[in-house]
Amino acid sequence: MRTLAETGSTNADLLLLAREGAAEGTWLRAERQTAGRGRQGRQWASPAGNCYASTLIRLRPSDPPAATLALTAAIALHEAVAVYCDSPIRLKWPNDLLLDGAKLSGILLERAGDAVVIGFGVNLAHHPQGLERAATSLAEHGMSIDPAMFVETLAESVARWLSRWRGEGIAPIRSRWLACAHPPGTALTARTSDGASVDGLFDGLDGDGALILRLASGERHVIHAGDVFLI
Repeated sequence: MRTLAETGSTNADLLLLAREGAAEGTWLRAERQTAGRGRQGRQWASPAGNCYASTLIRLRPSDPPAATLALTAAIALHEAVAVYCDSPIRLKWPNDLLLDGAKLSGILLERAGDAVVIGFGVNLAHHPQGLERAATSLAEHGMSIDPAMFVETLAESVARWLSRWRGEGIAPIRSRWLACAHPPGTALTARTSDGASVDGLFDGLDGDGALILRLASGERHVIHAGDVFLI
């Protein structure tokens, strides 16, 4: 585990290291980021006290589809947060953690060749205000967690779930994700990559981990990529 006092983005740094031959299992943590990023290029506020960490996966020919690492990362993070948090934490597709309905964390996956870098941002001490969706932190719920200790817990959880992903495939990942998610029938809005908006009720995941929405017409609509919001 390498820790930096400050960097632009742990994901960007680790992508560079991946191109230079860094090994699977490499972890990079920063106390602060000056150019943290979320999905679709969104800025990720990165004050000291939160978790900003990235790890590297080297894909193998026998691995399950790389896209399913999003679900794997989500349940590994859920497991790590649950070590410190007694309150119910729910997963929202594909990999957001929600605490009392507010966003607690984000995960960003980026690929370069056979390398997948998974970045974790977790609001341990601080959370942003005035966003499109509600955000929260563990400190807001009375918990004080050392970021370095938290990332050690997270690294152990990621290693366990990565081993199951490789050894058992997507089935146990999908099953665990569903067990940690908001209940079936939860009202959701999905904004797809082409700008369309789809409203429906959460109806589980398909065999590859894509989101299934039950529309008002009764039709089941499958979402493979997009942003999802609780209604």
